[in-house]
Amino acid sequence: HLLTILGNYWPRDFDFSRFSHRRRYIQTEPDVKIMVDSYDPLFKPRCEIALVHGLEGSGESGYMISLSHAALNAGFAVHRFHMRTCGGTEELCQTLYHAGLTSDLISFVRQNRSRKPVFLAGFSLGGNVALKAAAEAEPGLIAGVATVAAAIDLAACSQRVGARENRMYQSRFVARMKARLERTGRYSKDLLDQCRTVYDIDDRITAPSFGFGNADRYYTEQSSLPLLARLRVPALLIAAKDDPLVPFASYRDPAITRNPNLQVIAPDHGGHIGFISRRKPRFWADRVILDWIESQLQ
Repeated sequence: HLLTILGNYWPRDFDFSRFSHRRRYIQTEPDVKIMVDSYDPLFKPRCEIALVHGLEGSGESGYMISLSHAALNAGFAVHRFHMRTCGGTEELCQTLYHAGLTSDLISFVRQNRSRKPVFLAGFSLGGNVALKAAAEAEPGLIAGVATVAAAIDLAACSQRVGARENRMYQSRFVARMKARLERTGRYSKDLLDQCRTVYDIDDRITAPSFGFGNADRYYTEQSSLPLLARLRVPALLIAAKDDPLVPFASYRDPAITRNPNLQVIAPDHGGHIGFISRRKPRFWADRVILDWIESQLQ
């Protein structure tokens, strides 16, 4: 818990003024636009990285900021991807995001395609999206994917979030989810008041909105874990064994252990997207991801 909380609140006061920045609104479907903050390094980029945030996060989440700054200094172009209705974009579409919605991310990568390799980097729920997108995309579109604390088994993660010892996390998630849903203007106060857990929101709002029926079916159909056995691009999965929200048992599944394209780095400690080092540089996972991408480029 300590590393989870430290990782969330540790300041990321990075200066991006040296790097060119473009805020773009990308149409991915006839009635859907998503927002992407793109940055260029000081010299010709060696590759591009699309960063995908977690549940109720945005391109401004701390882990997105620190990795993007480190990547720019390493000479990589960076795209901080905001999922539907996140980051203040509720008015850009009439639908929500969900934990397995890959169409927007794949559409963006296709539209933004250049001659440079494109890597995905996903955190928590965004890690599930990134892995699922890499498995579903056509060959050659995505060069590789790196994840931190990816929620690869949605049912197991939902159950863990609902555990008694994780009440503080669940309360935070539910409050943020309700606030975003309320801003869309499409859900009644009575309905939102009935939702007291993440599972409730998924069962009564998210799943029906996308035709899944209920939360259990939604979790089963949108988890990336069953797809990892046939993932054919290199993938790095960073997961702490003491993560309070993502059960590490998921990472022992044969779909992962028997696929030579997958590499798991599993420290004993790190919490949920924590990984704060005792000494500088503080953001250990950022360095591991960039070193891995460097190895893929070589």
